[in-house]
Amino acid sequence: MSEQLEHVKCLIIGSGPAGYTAAIYAARADLKPVLYTGMLAGGQLTQTTEVENYPGYPEGILGPEMMQNFEKQASRLGTDIRFGYVSSVDFASLPHKVVVDESKTILADTVIISTGASAKWLGLESEQKYNGFGVSACAVCDGFFFRGQDVAIVGAGDTAAEEATYLAKLCRKVYMIVRRDEFRASKAMVHRVLNTPNIEVLYNTETKEILGDGQTVNAVKVINNQTNEETKLDVTGFFVAIGHHPNTEIFRGWIDMDPTGYIITKPDSSETNIEGVFACGDAQDHIYRQAITAAGSGCMAAIDAERYLAAKEHVVTA
Repeated sequence: MSEQLEHVKCLIIGSGPAGYTAAIYAARADLKPVLYTGMLAGGQLTQTTEVENYPGYPEGILGPEMMQNFEKQASRLGTDIRFGYVSSVDFASLPHKVVVDESKTILADTVIISTGASAKWLGLESEQKYNGFGVSACAVCDGFFFRGQDVAIVGAGDTAAEEATYLAKLCRKVYMIVRRDEFRASKAMVHRVLNTPNIEVLYNTETKEILGDGQTVNAVKVINNQTNEETKLDVTGFFVAIGHHPNTEIFRGWIDMDPTGYIITKPDSSETNIEGVFACGDAQDHIYRQAITAAGSGCMAAIDAERYLAAKEHVVTA
């Protein structure tokens, strides 16, 4: 017996601010969108605590609660939200073939990719224990909560250097933990770090453990990898800035990407190199990576998908 294929106008792969915003706009355009959440429904924001930099929440809001609101709004407007993950795609012809949970095949006239990105972590057990309670992978998101305090940041690239100087404007002291005896960042960014008085760079240093009281961070144990000398840094915040990796592996070979896996979209557009496939959010944004920019690009993707379908219908009926 052959498999029953489901045909949809608009399939959204991934949740989070980008996916849910795309769903809201697609639903209001009567595209009857189907959204598969992925294994982490709501995306990275469900792993954060307070969100204070998203407009419309004067008192701030918890990340998980915010994503529940996004989901409720998308659902109320008519999005078919399903828990599941996309295991493979075939973009060779229209409609596009998408396999969900390695078992169900969906034919989609348009596909919106909003699979996001994941922060790279050091791999410490204590890092995950205090994630959202003093440990963060986004200084712009969470630095405000540590104003006037001492913090540490690990990383040696441009992002780490930029986030260290950002934190230095808010915090009393910033320890920058660099594994080697030099930065990977550009000379301009290194110059900025070295000329910021309240940043102390610890070269040849690695993080051994993040210490806390069971609720919040209160210190970090580091080791000099040349002398083996251990030091305890009295900090209340620990920022990991060793990079992100986009969740785009299943699209490799179909969608054009940069060397690190971020999807390349056409200028001023969410269009990819494949007709009828659009990308938004952190899967294609390695620069800003904010909830508000992800939501904005989700809006763009839905509008682009709606215009693409409208143009095709016009051609067919003309």
